[in-house]
Amino acid sequence: MPHFLAFGKHIASLINYLNKIIHPYLMEQVTKTVMDDTERLIELILELKKQRNAVILVHNYQRPEMFRIADYIGDSLGLSVAAAKTEADVILFCGVKFMAETAKVLSPGKTVLLPSLDAGCSLADMATVDKLKKVKSQYPDAAVVSYVNTTADVKAISDICCTSANAIEVVNSLPNKKVIFLPDRNLGRYVQQHTDKEIILWDGYCFVHDKLDAETLMEFKQRYPDAKVIAHPECRDELLKLSDHICGTGGMAKFAKSDGSKNFIVVTECGMTDKLRQDVPEKNFLSFCNVCPYMKATTLQLVARSLITNTHEISLPDNIIKDARKAIDSMLAVSKNAA
Repeated sequence: MPHFLAFGKHIASLINYLNKIIHPYLMEQVTKTVMDDTERLIELILELKKQRNAVILVHNYQRPEMFRIADYIGDSLGLSVAAAKTEADVILFCGVKFMAETAKVLSPGKTVLLPSLDAGCSLADMATVDKLKKVKSQYPDAAVVSYVNTTADVKAISDICCTSANAIEVVNSLPNKKVIFLPDRNLGRYVQQHTDKEIILWDGYCFVHDKLDAETLMEFKQRYPDAKVIAHPECRDELLKLSDHICGTGGMAKFAKSDGSKNFIVVTECGMTDKLRQDVPEKNFLSFCNVCPYMKATTLQLVARSLITNTHEISLPDNIIKDARKAIDSMLAVSKNAA
């Protein structure tokens, strides 16, 4: 691949130079041929990443081609840890906005880029600061546990964050008898079954998981009776009751590798099946899933453009960074102690 490497270095230097001296339209014409060639585009991204001392963090639900440019692939918890530890100058997030915000909170001195503004999260949008303040006033003795799928300003008025991987241990680590759990009601109900605390549920949901129904899953199980069901805890309770193993995306590959079964039905966002087939090629994975359009908004073209033009840079007020950091650090401390 030496000709590709030479090409990548040459075109990256040329683009950086053109970006400084000519109109963006002309730069776009120069790079169009590269953008239409997947292999050359990946080579360009890898070279730009090197030149900018950038790290690329990719969530498990991303398009399969995004895994080829990743420095770290994982779930929300793993990506949070990677963002906190990186020594790179630039963090480019192939995920959704709340994840990029979390990276900015954990690394405020670094440039954090989100390639697509369409990479939002309808679940995160269901929790607002005003509504949370109102609920807190109704339950003044309750701790606030915010799922990482929330905006930075909501995290800033929370006591602690959690992910689907550590939600149960986070809730059980708290001294409070009451817990306001937001924003996912299905994950909250799942946690409720594994704690003696009173859980005050938020009426939010991830439409990708909430739309999956138990009746169709039952049909899958009857069609593939030897397949074990791995489900994400954002699914509804009636569906989780039909599952053999419930975990966040980070735990799915671990279960598939350790379990003796050959076949698995994967109940979550469709991209996870691509990742499992890559990580555990000796097993068979069937998808019972929906596609998240927010997770699929990021493309190789947008990643290259982001590294070239610095779009779209995440910016947060200092007070939000400071207060949200406390909630995130509290979560990371619980996970570290449990490890």
